[in-house]
Amino acid sequence: MIEIIEDFDGLKEWKKRDLFSIRILALLKSYGTSYNFATFYRQIIDGKITAVISKLDNDITLALDCDFDNAELVRFFCITGHSSILCPNEFQFGAKYDEGAIMQTNKKMNLPTVEATVDEYPKLMDLYNFIDYENQDFKSWYVDISHRVRHNTAKAYTLNVDGFIVSSSILSSIYDNTAVLSAVRTQEEFRNMGYASFLVSYICNDVKGSVFLMREANINESFYSRLGFENTGIWRMYR
Repeated sequence: MIEIIEDFDGLKEWKKRDLFSIRILALLKSYGTSYNFATFYRQIIDGKITAVISKLDNDITLALDCDFDNAELVRFFCITGHSSILCPNEFQFGAKYDEGAIMQTNKKMNLPTVEATVDEYPKLMDLYNFIDYENQDFKSWYVDISHRVRHNTAKAYTLNVDGFIVSSSILSSIYDNTAVLSAVRTQEEFRNMGYASFLVSYICNDVKGSVFLMREANINESFYSRLGFENTGIWRMYR
């Protein structure tokens, strides 16, 4: 049975802290259940939660436990509709998808020496322009990320040299001392100079628990491995 979650108590029995769960729980902490654009569901089988779902606008994140009912979830998504479904690769939807590696670390690294300063409260307009989102409207991005930052479920960082941003990243989901790292970017002329390594290590040290990230297939594995990340699973995005 799939049922809507009316309040945070609906997920108090959900103990998983994987990448998908952190995304869902951080979103629930950010927005609660009073907005019609952010809805949350759980699948119950024999009194146990076997799957948790968040739907932000039309983008879905799915977290799974063992014994989930794949067929019921497929029917649910077909009925409710979606733009995308981010999920573990155990979920089979029968549609085209992209996938890559999930990496995780809880290691705290010694910071390399760089002539740069970290800004933990950058101007979001400057960050948006630096990351250079191609298909993301600024207003919707700003409203969402600023809302999350105010609710301590996201945090932005930039690394600056002489007042200019050379590298950036965002903890896009933070919950229970665990976080999801995203939007890591370094200005092209400052790459291979240790700036990204410094910033990612700094951010991981800033998080008490584990840090997750989604890595595209065959990209940046050696970079993140050097910083203590290990491959722990496969993410899949159905569209």
